[in-house]
Amino acid sequence: MSAPDTSFDSKAFLKTLTQSPGVYQMLDASGGVLYVGKARNLGSRVASYFRGSDDRGPRIRSMVRQIADIRVAVTHTEAEALLLEANLIKRHRPRYNVLLRDDKSYPYIFVSGQEYPRLGFHRGAKKKGVRYFGPYPSAGAVRESLALLQKLFQVRQCEDSVFAHRSRPCLQYQIGRCTAPCVGYITPEEYARDVESSVQFLQGKSEVVIADLMQRMEAASERLDFEHAARLRDQIARLRQISEQQFVSGGEGDADVIALAQEAGAVAVEIFFVRGGQNLGNRELFPNVPEATDTGEIMAAVLAQYYAEREPPARVLLSHEPEGAPALEAFLMERRGGRKVQVAWSLRGDRARWLDMARRNAELALKTRIASQAGQTARRDALTAELNLENPPKRMECFDISHTGGERTVASCVVFGPEGPIKSDYRRFNIDGIEPGDDYAAMHQALSRRFARLKKGEGQEPDILFIDGGKGQVTQALNVLADLGLDHIRVIGVAKGEERRPGMETLILSGVEAPSILPAHSGALHLIQQIRDEAHRFAITGHRARRAKARKESTLESIPGLGPKRRSALLRHFGGLRGVARAGVDELTKVPGIHRRLAQAIYDQFHEG
Repeated sequence: MSAPDTSFDSKAFLKTLTQSPGVYQMLDASGGVLYVGKARNLGSRVASYFRGSDDRGPRIRSMVRQIADIRVAVTHTEAEALLLEANLIKRHRPRYNVLLRDDKSYPYIFVSGQEYPRLGFHRGAKKKGVRYFGPYPSAGAVRESLALLQKLFQVRQCEDSVFAHRSRPCLQYQIGRCTAPCVGYITPEEYARDVESSVQFLQGKSEVVIADLMQRMEAASERLDFEHAARLRDQIARLRQISEQQFVSGGEGDADVIALAQEAGAVAVEIFFVRGGQNLGNRELFPNVPEATDTGEIMAAVLAQYYAEREPPARVLLSHEPEGAPALEAFLMERRGGRKVQVAWSLRGDRARWLDMARRNAELALKTRIASQAGQTARRDALTAELNLENPPKRMECFDISHTGGERTVASCVVFGPEGPIKSDYRRFNIDGIEPGDDYAAMHQALSRRFARLKKGEGQEPDILFIDGGKGQVTQALNVLADLGLDHIRVIGVAKGEERRPGMETLILSGVEAPSILPAHSGALHLIQQIRDEAHRFAITGHRARRAKARKESTLESIPGLGPKRRSALLRHFGGLRGVARAGVDELTKVPGIHRRLAQAIYDQFHEG
């Protein structure tokens, strides 16, 4: 089986991946999230998607073909990755996460408030007088923790109705999982100590519990009670196994955690969003930074520009001290409506772990960015060689046409430079005044409008003009350029291959009779495919938006004499447009303001022919 056909350079990306646990998001060409997954080993897990084996199934193969980018977030543990994955899936609802979708709230462990409290599983609204611990990444994690707590501390987990009507101990007592408070085999004071140990463990104070168990283990050893000491040793091992706090949702309050990484003149800024103690995800920023700019100045500029358009949380945790920190704190306080904002760096404890996670992700994002730019340069060099150009192209444009049966035709123009897409230079053209479905006329109109502006001094001239289409579309481009005196611009048509299969494209080169076919592994072809696919995406997006806007205009708006008030009265009376369409003339006249002639016009609008 051939490698997945996608403009995404998986080989270059995989070289940058870490072996740490974390979460990955598969993105399509428009930046939409296709899939969110978690991994114990990011490098190994993500690489598995690109091995090209036939046992992946059609769903995964379809997803991989659409991948245009992959975003990763490194975590400390797989448990953290699991919970972050759940948060991201709930937020983005990716198309390919259908098997993992779960709209339930996060589960908790609760401790009730009776004389003999109960430990149990909880999901949903919280009640007063009950202590809750969590959230946990899954119901399975809660049940596993409850089972371990039952072994370690023997606190009851039975329903209150069962507890109130016991007359003798149940099986849990017989197997050493409960101390039978239901029949008074343990005093409330002794039972309270077991409950307190459970609570300390759930609060993350497991080291206190472990220290107590270690003392008891040593005492048992001194008494030569080695069997009991071994049981305590196993308890300590199990406690240590699950005592690590769920750091992704382990804090309180709201915070933005911002880390900066700098290398070879490039800068990456990673922002983690913590709300209500939960990590809601992360975002990378790649600011353009002048040479010899220190980290303090960069951090200050990032904070000022980022929060100029959004309200900051109560805490902003930074990897580097920003220049002019007091002024920044005052600025952030003002942006938060006068409420205090704590800006902190040189952190300790849990907050330092948050920052360490953000810093590691910033470094990884920067490494990936540098590798991606290197890959882009290699592809551009390959295109230069294939086309026998004197110099690598600095600006490449690509045009595409999109419509549905000739309706609402839109042409797109996307622009690529040495570092990839230049989205600020993208343009769309609404095509009108042509025969519906005439792609040649649509291409001629779009190119004429684009390059007529260039002749007036608007915009920059491309080194290469790509056209999504065959000889007919290329001829239109050559004619337009010739009429405007721009026939020195290199034109390349990208014709679809057999059965529109990617990798089989034919290149129509201006000034060359025979079409050219580049090998499927060619870096030049991969760059052309990337540019062509981006033009196609941009055109389709524009066409769909234009078509949707046209269809939003109610059929009623074209009826003379039916103004906004009457339209509103009609829709209210019949419960919507479908009800209006089904109504007869007599029913329509019952609506205030609708006389019989107008009712007939409304009826005719929906029943022509």
